[in-house]
Formats: sequence, structure tokens, C-alpha cells
Amino acid sequence: MNVSQTFPSTRLRRTRSAPWSRALVAETSLSPQKLIWAMVIRKGENIEEPVASLPGVCRLSVDRAVAAAREAKTLGVSALALFPHTSAEDRSASADLAFDPDNLMCRAAKAIKDAVPDIGLMADVALDPYTDHGHDGFLENGEIVNDLTVDALIRQSVVEARAGFDIIAPSDMMDGRIGAIRKGLDAEGFENVQIMSYAAKYASCFYGPYRDAIGSTGILKGDKRTYQMDPANTDEALRETAMDIAEGADSVMIKPAGAYLDIIHRVKTEFQMPTFAFQVSGEYAMIMAAAQNGWIDEERAILESLTAIRRAGADGVITYFAARAARLLNG
Repeated sequence: MNVSQTFPSTRLRRTRSAPWSRALVAETSLSPQKLIWAMVIRKGENIEEPVASLPGVCRLSVDRAVAAAREAKTLGVSALALFPHTSAEDRSASADLAFDPDNLMCRAAKAIKDAVPDIGLMADVALDPYTDHGHDGFLENGEIVNDLTVDALIRQSVVEARAGFDIIAPSDMMDGRIGAIRKGLDAEGFENVQIMSYAAKYASCFYGPYRDAIGSTGILKGDKRTYQMDPANTDEALRETAMDIAEGADSVMIKPAGAYLDIIHRVKTEFQMPTFAFQVSGEYAMIMAAAQNGWIDEERAILESLTAIRRAGADGVITYFAARAARLLNG
């Protein structure tokens, strides 16, 4: 930066002196329209079941998810990202429930679209909510098999698109799945359904509360480091993103967000693609735990963390805080 401004003729505090001035010169904005509400759904009726490791987050039955969708629309939140809680008895090695057109995700999508047709719906595509071993793909001889899993993800994507989801978001990190899913969707007449690729999904410790929320705690055998990314790597994220864009991704995502702001920035700068970030369950839980202990200001921490993700380059943020943040932003 080549500047010749010097003190005292230049005083940078002048533009910080009043709220109206700070608003005028703000470089990053945060609005409800930039938020996607991460929401966990479950079987039953009229249920809001608290998730112990996610204070303030509940597993919602479909009817309560519909009510939440109405609230999201009123608040100005752009879309919902749905994730299913699946009990152990409904899981299997073959993940059969993932392909059932009457599964929980599909019923929720249809109900929400009937009630709030103009809100966006994003479907997570991976097998981990449905497998009895907790992995995102099929397990054979201790190995997650790539190509057989991709075939299954195509089937799952078509089922979810048919149910009314607007965005298919593959979170599995299998090689080649974006191109395969794009071809599968197009072949079934879903050319206009978007794909938001989990392009750089790291093998992070911050997913723990989410696994609790969807019923995977204690189920996972081993870890996911053979397919999710090493937290030490950045160049690899660019390679993953480039491949997904070449295969037809409409937008890309980095997950987690808070500890990976550099990745968000590099991806946005390099590709100039619609870029999203997922403020995951562990990030949410840390803020809430600290706030509940009186160690930080809860409301300011929510908005500051989301603003930082936007500042890094994210066009939008998937977050469990979406409704809460929207209320704060709307005053």
C-alpha cells in the first residue's frame, strides 16, 4: 500500500467517531439474506427436542420445521439446510433409507415447500446419517470405496431433488462426485437444481456436536481422514475446488469456517465463484458455552464471528445462528 497520509493531518479515528460514519465506511456487510439456517429434523409430531451439546438448538419434527421455515421467511433468511436425525435401528451398512422417497428429508422438503414455496432448501448429500458405521460412503474391508459410493450419491441426489430441494450439497468428499451427480440430475430433468459442493471439507474436530444431533455419536468406526482434508493443507483446497468447478459445481463451500478463514479467502480470490462457508456445530457450541459462562458477550460474538466469515470472502454462511442473527440484525 503506497500512501503519503500522515498524522496529524490524517486522523483515522475521524470516520470511527459516530455510528452513522462507521456504517458508511464499513467494508463488509452482514444481512439475513446472506444466511442459511442449519436445521436438524427428526421423526414425530410437535417435537422440539433440545440437543445438549448445542445449547439453543433443537431437533425439529416436520411440522415444527415448517413453522421454523415460516419464521425464516419473515426474518429474511434466504434458505434452510436440512440434516436428518436417524436412530440406530433405521441405519444399515447399505444406507437404504437415503434412497427412500418417503424418508424424513423428503417429507420435510415437501411439507416446507407446500407451506413456504419461495424459501430455498438445501439438502446435504452423504451417507453418514444412514450408515450403521457412521461413514459418508460404503465401507468394504475397512476402506471407504469411492466409485460405488458415488453411484449411491447420484441416487440420493435425484431422490432429494424430486422431493423439492433447490440445492444439492454433496458433503462426502468422494472424488468425481460433482460431475457424476450433475449428469444424474440432468438425466432426470433437474437441470435447474443447483449443486453447492463441499469443495474443501476438513477432517475437523469441530463436528462433534453435529454427530450428536444426527444420532451418529458412538457409531463412527475409525475416522474420516482418508477422504476429508488434512487441516494442515491449503493448496490442496484449491485443487479440490478447481476440480469441482470443472465438474459443474454452481457454488463451492469451505467447512468449517472460523478456523479456515484463510481458505475461504484463497478460494474466493482464486476462483471468483459463489463461495460459502459452514459455521459448524463446534464453532456454535464454543460461542454458546463461553457466553453461558459469562466469558464473552453472546450477541456480539454471534455477529462478529459471522462478519469475519463474510470479510474473509464468503458470499453466504450456513449457520445454526441464522435465525438468532437475523433477529439481531433486524433489531
